Amino acid sequence: MKHLKGKILLTGLLLTMILSNAGSIVNCGREVDRLRSSMLRLHILADSDSSYDQWLKLKVRDEILRISSDVFGSVRSLEEAEETVSRNLGRLEDAAETVLRRYGCFEPVSAALETVDFDRRTYGDLTVPAGEYRALRLKIGSAEGHNWWCVMYPAMCIPVVYGADSDTETAMKYFNSRQLDIMKKPEKYRIRLAVWDKAKELKKKMVGESDENGQDA
Repeated sequence: MKHLKGKILLTGLLLTMILSNAGSIVNCGREVDRLRSSMLRLHILADSDSSYDQWLKLKVRDEILRISSDVFGSVRSLEEAEETVSRNLGRLEDAAETVLRRYGCFEPVSAALETVDFDRRTYGDLTVPAGEYRALRLKIGSAEGHNWWCVMYPAMCIPVVYGADSDTETAMKYFNSRQLDIMKKPEKYRIRLAVWDKAKELKKKMVGESDENGQDA
């Protein structure tokens, strides 16, 4: 009984904390959702975890980023970035396979635009929150090896590849002050983002259950 009372008290305190900070959580969550919906990620999956296949993955990465720096020159929005990638999927596949053939690998490569769930990732002094993002995915062969990923649009990939900090100047032009603060101080927003994402997850689950009940009726 004492243990149960303690759990009830703790739950009450957590609910009180959440409710008292509801406005801040909602504002922060919506800003992060806008942040997630304004990026295009690059996701390259190696054929296997062998040192050879992992090395090939990086060679493919270098070629894809070289092409991207050329075709994304005039892109000004996520929609344009996706349209540009869609028009160049065949070119990207061919370029990746050309790299593989050059080094004696004859595995196929498939390229597609997908919605992918990513972990949190730090680029220099900017940390991109975990969550769902649109992504260009290139799968090499069976695509069962460790993957490599970054932010393709805006161009945060290239500085990282060459050992430099993230392109802060580009980020300052692309993101608003609140979004930059979220990426520069991730721990400051960690709890609020966790609560926001959990609330969205529960809402999605409830809507799904409601739809199923409606269908059964």
